[in-house]
Amino acid sequence: MKHYGAETIKNIAIAGHSGSGKTSLAEALLFRAGASDRLGKTADGNTVCDFDPEEIKRKASLGTSLASFEYNDIKVNLLDTPGLFDFAGGMYEGVTASGTVMITVSAKSGVKVGTEKAYDLACELDKPKMFVVTKVDDPDANFYNVLTDLKTKFGPTVCPVVVPVIKDRKVVSFVNLIEMKAYTYDENGTAVETDMPTAEISEKMEYRMDGLVAAFSEAVAETDDELMEKFFEGEPFTQKELVHGIHKGMNEGIITPVVCCSSTTTAGVDMLLKEIELLLPAPCDNKPAIAEDMNGEPVEVAYDETAPLSAFVFKTVADPFVGKMSFIKVISGVLKANTDYVNTVSGAPEKTGKLYTLCGKKQTEVTEAYAGDIVVAVKINAGTSDTICDASRKVVFPAIEFPKPCYRMAVSAKAQGDESKISTGIQRLTEEDRTLWYGMDPFTKEQILSGLGEQHLDVAAAKLKAKFGADVVLKEPKIAYRETIRKKVKVEGKHKKQSGGHGQYGHVWIEFEPCLSDELVFEEKVFGGAVPKNFFPAVEKGLQDCMKKGVLAGCPVTGLKAILVDGSYHPVDSSEMAFKTAASIAFKEGLKQAEPTILEPIGKLTVTAPDDNTGDIMGDLNKRRGRVIGMNPAAKKGLTVIEAEVPMREMQSFTTQLRQITRGRGSFSLEHLRYEQLPGNLVSEVILSVDNNNE
Repeated sequence: MKHYGAETIKNIAIAGHSGSGKTSLAEALLFRAGASDRLGKTADGNTVCDFDPEEIKRKASLGTSLASFEYNDIKVNLLDTPGLFDFAGGMYEGVTASGTVMITVSAKSGVKVGTEKAYDLACELDKPKMFVVTKVDDPDANFYNVLTDLKTKFGPTVCPVVVPVIKDRKVVSFVNLIEMKAYTYDENGTAVETDMPTAEISEKMEYRMDGLVAAFSEAVAETDDELMEKFFEGEPFTQKELVHGIHKGMNEGIITPVVCCSSTTTAGVDMLLKEIELLLPAPCDNKPAIAEDMNGEPVEVAYDETAPLSAFVFKTVADPFVGKMSFIKVISGVLKANTDYVNTVSGAPEKTGKLYTLCGKKQTEVTEAYAGDIVVAVKINAGTSDTICDASRKVVFPAIEFPKPCYRMAVSAKAQGDESKISTGIQRLTEEDRTLWYGMDPFTKEQILSGLGEQHLDVAAAKLKAKFGADVVLKEPKIAYRETIRKKVKVEGKHKKQSGGHGQYGHVWIEFEPCLSDELVFEEKVFGGAVPKNFFPAVEKGLQDCMKKGVLAGCPVTGLKAILVDGSYHPVDSSEMAFKTAASIAFKEGLKQAEPTILEPIGKLTVTAPDDNTGDIMGDLNKRRGRVIGMNPAAKKGLTVIEAEVPMREMQSFTTQLRQITRGRGSFSLEHLRYEQLPGNLVSEVILSVDNNNE
């Protein structure tokens, strides 16, 4: 592959709602550019970008894939991102590494939540954007309704560039408003120039075309004072002025072009390739990347191949055969194979081995990559969000802020002895996917795997089995119930045993009362040496051991104060073990008499959701025995932040329910707050469930 610099590279993330045709569009672009010799289909499981066995099985993208190809002396790095909300981490990786975000919108189903999420993320990361309306050849498609919807949702920056000519609900040709030419396509997707549409095709078409040209020209005029003057004087723009205006407008975020095509017939895809070449900014046109130097001061890093190397690892793949694959975007300088650099996040030295460009799973080895390019390094230590630099200039690029895991399941091995495999496999998966979290619940001691949804964890379990041979069982996590007492009691604990020779004798009187401490509070108020001081630690140890298991459901005990007030001892038969046993007898009897009850964990919930859904969410929280504490407007217009306190036992299904209520627009965080008494009507149910779990 020849040398491509920052002026001849286009980094494009394809994002959008699930099912809007992202992977099919990538396939059509690769096919029309000659990078693929056949037009694969998602349904057939033979596309370039969806090559993972789980993606083929589920017929959907589960991670961001890289497909690089050459076209008319430019290099295009396509980043095909997932649209499913459970795999949003992939979209964050792809959009972060991109120079332009190409957002697909189905002409059949229109603007969806995934469209808005992709657009919002592109705005948040200050990326130029382009809409591609797919499936225009579908019988139920309506391009012009979708265009109106795009303008309504995303404002006046939306600017049509390629539009279809429709007659009797069928696309008869495509009009390129830059060239002001119309094209028809044969069954092979080859373009043939044809006449511009007239009123004979459709009464609306001529009127509509005039409106589109006027809107297009006005959008271009907004990018430059000279063009605005020319627009007011009624002079038509030259093709060069139109291209320059859209290119400049995309960089400044004031123009979002709209094109259309059919990925199945590839009609219009050649025009999209032309727009990629002419309109989309190259890395040298993008704004300089913002980093921090070693003193924490902000610094701009331009896409300049003559500067010292700085590169950003935006994705990691755990491949059981190849090893760790790190996807790297070179920001400045030249990244060379087999060269020593510095990882400025970890501070450790970093040596690159072999470098590859990818087209799906096809790997092509390269010796170096220049500023603006994207390559893959194998078996380096750097992980996602790490920065690799030349030692002569050290900077750190900001880490990707991934969505936080919100759906939890307990993980256990299906077969005994697989625990080490599971631990190793999950560690590799969490390196690969930063929206996964794995660790031990400090309350229940279960191993917990957290992600963005049920499907996310199902896929993680499937990958564990396929890639690392670790078969796991996922089940609902246990709830960390506690037991406590509600009244003060005084009880006796006596352990006396004679079995020939030395016997065993321990005798205590202990007062138990409620307190606010999580741990056991132990005091002694023994008078006259009824219990010798050297046995006090044994009494406390006996009580501490008993705190692990209460008398109702066998849950750990909390909020307990024990005061040793009296007892007796035998000069020969008393021992530490005897007093430990006596204390445990007193503990069990005391808790039974002190009105024991079960405590449930309460969580602090913060939900961010659209204003229109707040009523439904509050209704759902009421059903979950939640208490809404407050509501405040979110930083983003149209969203509300709801704060509530909810029992943790009621929250397992909340991720799915919130997604249904808000259609994927809502998000939440939940953290442990405190313990509260469990309602009496639920106590027997909890005792039964805990007993079953223990079995």
